[in-house]
Amino acid sequence: MPWSPDELGAAAAAPKLLIFEPEAEGHSHEWLEHLMLFVAYEGLDTELWFVAPEALCQSLARVLPPGATDRIHFAPLSAEECRRCTARPLARAGFARWRTMREYLRKTGAQHGFFLTIDLLTLPLAFGLGADGKGLSGILFRPSVHYAEIGPYRRRVGEFLRDLRKGILYRLMLRNPAVERILSLDPFFPDYARDHYRQGRKVSALPDPAHPPVEPSGSDNAGDFVPAGRVGFLLFGYLAERKGPLAVLDALLLLPSEITSRIAVLFAGKVDPNLRPQLDRRLQALAQQQPDLWVRIEDRRLGRGELAALVRRSDVVLAPYQRFVGSSGVLLWAALNGRPVLAQDYGLVGRLTREHRLGVSVDCCDPSRLAYEIARMVERGPASFIDLPAATRFATAQTPHRFASLVLSV
Repeated sequence: MPWSPDELGAAAAAPKLLIFEPEAEGHSHEWLEHLMLFVAYEGLDTELWFVAPEALCQSLARVLPPGATDRIHFAPLSAEECRRCTARPLARAGFARWRTMREYLRKTGAQHGFFLTIDLLTLPLAFGLGADGKGLSGILFRPSVHYAEIGPYRRRVGEFLRDLRKGILYRLMLRNPAVERILSLDPFFPDYARDHYRQGRKVSALPDPAHPPVEPSGSDNAGDFVPAGRVGFLLFGYLAERKGPLAVLDALLLLPSEITSRIAVLFAGKVDPNLRPQLDRRLQALAQQQPDLWVRIEDRRLGRGELAALVRRSDVVLAPYQRFVGSSGVLLWAALNGRPVLAQDYGLVGRLTREHRLGVSVDCCDPSRLAYEIARMVERGPASFIDLPAATRFATAQTPHRFASLVLSV
C-alpha cells in the first residue's frame, strides 16, 4: 500500500531494507517487481520499502500479492525530489540521491539502503559520505576501467580520462565504511576490483535478469515484419544515437542491390526526438538509392508481448551500439529466443557475444564493417552465426530469482 505521512508511524518499526530508484523508465519496474515477488513468495522475513516515483509505486502496488502487504511498502517520491535526483549535471544528481536516501532511511527506519543504480553515487561515496550509521549498497551498471583486460580496447582520449576518473572514484568509494556491497552487472569486474583495489572484495557479480519467455497473444501484432522471402533484422529499445540506428542506416546505403532485395529492417521503440531529423534524412536517401530495401520505424514503446512477437519473427537482432559501456538486455532477449545478434565488439557486449557465441561482434562505428557483416549473415544464413546450446546456457543462468536473491542477501 502506498505510503502517506499519516501511515508512516505504524509501519516504521518493521522495515529492514530500503530500495531507492528515482528513474521511472527502463529496467526499473521490471527489476523492482522481481524483488517484490521474491519477498512475497519466498517467505522471507525481510521487509522492503520501495522509494521511487509515484507512478512507479502505483504500478508496483497493483501487482503486489495480497499476502505481502505487511512486508512490502511504498514511499513515493515527490515530483521535486525526482527532478533533483535526475537533474544535470550528473554530479548534482548524485548528491541529491545521497541526501534523499539518507532522509528516507531516517523516515522509514530501514537499516540498509540499496541504490538500484549506484553509478551516480560514486562521487559522494568517494568523499566518504555515509547515512548516519546505516549500510549502503547498490548495483554498478557501467564499469569500464577493466575493458583492456576483457577484449580489444584502444582507448580514445575521452575514454582514458573517463576511466582514470572512474578508477579513482571506485577506489575511494570502496574505502567508505558505509559501503557494504557493490553488485556489478559486469561479471568480469569483480576479479579486477579484487586485484586492483584494497577493498575490492566488496564487489561481487550480479546477473542481468532475463524474464521468462513471453508467449505472444493474439493482440500482439507485429504487422508485416518480416515480408516473405526476406531476412529480418530487428533493432529495438529506446532509439538514441548510442544504440546505433544511424550507423545501421549508413551501412544499408553501402549494400549491393542483391542484398537489399533480400532483407527487411525494423527499428522498434520510442525515438529520441533529437535523433528524428537525422533518421528522416537517411530514410529519404535510402528510398532514393535503395528502392528494393524494406525498412520501417515503429516509433512507440512496445509491450513485452509485442516485443516477444517481433524477436521471434526476426532472423537477426541488432545491437550495433556505439562504444556503449555496460551490459544489454538485448543479448538476453536474443539468446532466449535463439536469434543471433549483430553487436559491437567493444567492452562487455562484445565479450559476452564472443564468449557465449551469441552471434557476430564488429566495430559498429564503421558502417562499412556493419554492411559487410549484414551481407555475410544474409548469404550464409543467420542460423549459422549462433551456438544455440551455448546461448541457451547463457540466458537461463540469468534468472530473476537469482538476481533477487543476491540483491536481498544483506
